[in-house]
Amino acid sequence: MTLSHAAGDGRVRMADLPAQDRPRERLERLGTTNLSTVELLAILIETGTRNRNALDVAQNLLSWAAEDGAHDEGSLRRILQASFEELCRLEGIGRGKACKIKAALELGRRLTAEALPRTLINSPRDVGNLLMEEMRHLEQEHFRVVHLGIKNQVLGVDLVSVGTVGSSLVHPREVFKQSIRKNATGVILVHNHPSGDPSPSREDVEVTRRIAEAGRILGIEVIDHIVIGDRRYASLREQGADWGPA
Repeated sequence: MTLSHAAGDGRVRMADLPAQDRPRERLERLGTTNLSTVELLAILIETGTRNRNALDVAQNLLSWAAEDGAHDEGSLRRILQASFEELCRLEGIGRGKACKIKAALELGRRLTAEALPRTLINSPRDVGNLLMEEMRHLEQEHFRVVHLGIKNQVLGVDLVSVGTVGSSLVHPREVFKQSIRKNATGVILVHNHPSGDPSPSREDVEVTRRIAEAGRILGIEVIDHIVIGDRRYASLREQGADWGPA
């Protein structure tokens, strides 16, 4: 790629790049699959700073996200999980750009979730395989619900709350809202322990029991509650917790 510098300040503007090298024009000509991750991020970022164009800002963002050695996919996951404030602290990423980036990555996550109905859940290991990599690095507790159909096919996975799992944050109304819409017959509750230790707490068991009681009224069974740690998980059902029919 040949870079052409703007006169005077040495800044390489996107408009100064040859048309065939600009990310937007390349997307129009070649399609999204032929663009690099940096180019796709640059399209979202649009403009740079005094000394960096949008490609430079995108590369800086990706390099920041890959500091732990993650590849592009892992870096995008870190950007998705980063707080709004973290992104805004990076050079060239203001509030508007941070919103665009977070929104685009969330749309990608939801698109992936829509492809889940073919997934079958027959054991806690299946749940671990489905969500381990996404949840084991989270710095806060995320409580999610896996909605299951009549043959244990995944109808969707929804985030219910972020923060310490407890009755004040995890309300049965929010747990079953999407289950009812999706005509789910059962759910598996999932949350992570940022410490990396998946050992269930007494509060975890109490929350499960409370949600299961509400589920029985609605005719939606709580099949299990999986706690995700770092490369490990724990099944409350396998550990003998009792909240009703399995």
